[in-house]
Amino acid sequence: MSASPGRAETQSARARAPLSDEWRASALRAQEQGLPGGEVALSCPAAPGLGGLGRHLEEMLDAFSRRGTPVHLTSERDVSPGVLASAAGRVSPSGRMLAASRRFDRVAARRLGAADAVVAFNGTALAQFEAAPTGASLELMSANSHYRNVIARHELAHRQYPVEAPWAKRLLARNLAEYRRASKILVTSDYMRDSFLEHGTPEERLERFPLTPNPRFAPGATPGTVGARAGRFEIVYVGSLLVHKGVPLLLDAFSRLQEPELRLRLIGGWTTRAMRRQIEAAVARDPRISAGPGDPLPHLRGAALCVHPAYEEGFGYAPAEALAAGVPVLVSEDTGMKELIEPGRTGLVVGTGDAVALAEAIAAVFRGEELAHAAPEQAGSGHDRLD
Repeated sequence: MSASPGRAETQSARARAPLSDEWRASALRAQEQGLPGGEVALSCPAAPGLGGLGRHLEEMLDAFSRRGTPVHLTSERDVSPGVLASAAGRVSPSGRMLAASRRFDRVAARRLGAADAVVAFNGTALAQFEAAPTGASLELMSANSHYRNVIARHELAHRQYPVEAPWAKRLLARNLAEYRRASKILVTSDYMRDSFLEHGTPEERLERFPLTPNPRFAPGATPGTVGARAGRFEIVYVGSLLVHKGVPLLLDAFSRLQEPELRLRLIGGWTTRAMRRQIEAAVARDPRISAGPGDPLPHLRGAALCVHPAYEEGFGYAPAEALAAGVPVLVSEDTGMKELIEPGRTGLVVGTGDAVALAEAIAAVFRGEELAHAAPEQAGSGHDRLD
């Protein structure tokens, strides 16, 4: 008699599931294999561990350390604040970003030494590649999908919500020049990889460097209580409060939902007065919404759902960390970490920039029609008021 799938097979499948211990161990091995050897000059315009880019850098440093590879790092901490502050005289955010990128790159280029490999993040790599020792491997760590895709996604965001001026176009020429010079382009998700292939990058020039959530993001000590704070259904967004991150889209979608049990917490900071005004107006209009900076983990421990509707996100640490903390996630099609989601069980993927679909997905989770384990008991009581 043939054996039916048993406990061992089920446990093996679970071990291979995204965010399991086996998955993390496999990802860490792939990180080590994706990085160059020899003496490495590494640069990043963020400090290790600070923000998403800093976490990305931290993972690279850990991978080099596990391999015993010597690294000479130039990060935000190694650059005089006055050097980058001098770029702040530009009027537009895009001008300030471009100037800061160039200045950091020039500083890092002067610190290369006799490196066998130069590894730098996109937008801040060109001067380093030009100054690299002859024969050195030039490796570009991409924090985004292909930059033409970034621009297209950002332009969609700003057409729908013209709150802030788009900035990505100013960095296009710089990114394209870096793509041409790089020996390898390191990508962190299938979404990123596919975008480079779509824009003509040969597959052999792409190298995978998978990212993992910080281990401190783990489920709380009391399973089954997620999101059930006094009958409220807590929705959390974590990240910068920007148009292309989907924040106005999320506010739009949430405004279509009238259930009094719903709560929306935006955890992050704005960078423009226009965004500040929009968020403050939304909070004033709807007492169910709150916003402010802070450690996301305590909020995730009480959340029923994490929503991250970015228009473009090469990976997306925030929703990946929510998933690792045991919170179901709802992300857009243009978010790289969507490959970690088990659809219908740990999360949902919705169309990018679609406020109606986003609202309907949140409502379905709230009513227990999707991801039923995420909803508190009252969520299944027939609430279906969606404007």
